[in-house]
Amino acid sequence: MLKDEIIDIADIYVPTKRRKGLNEETVAALAESILEEGMKVPIQVRKDAGRYVLVEGLHRLEACRALGEEKITCLFVAARKS
Repeated sequence: MLKDEIIDIADIYVPTKRRKGLNEETVAALAESILEEGMKVPIQVRKDAGRYVLVEGLHRLEACRALGEEKITCLFVAARKS
């Protein structure tokens, strides 16, 4: 069973390809929701060479960053095989 963990936002690497899908309106709406209700679904990251790589949850990550958060709840997942 996977369990939530809390990590530093500064330690998360977001691949350039994933960042291209960022929508600022979605980030703003999520930030407002997180302020009111908290984050309901943790982001997903994988470990890679001493850092964390974002797998899912770019908008949630950026919403937390916009709110000035330094830490975020995440789930660790295995790297996908190509």
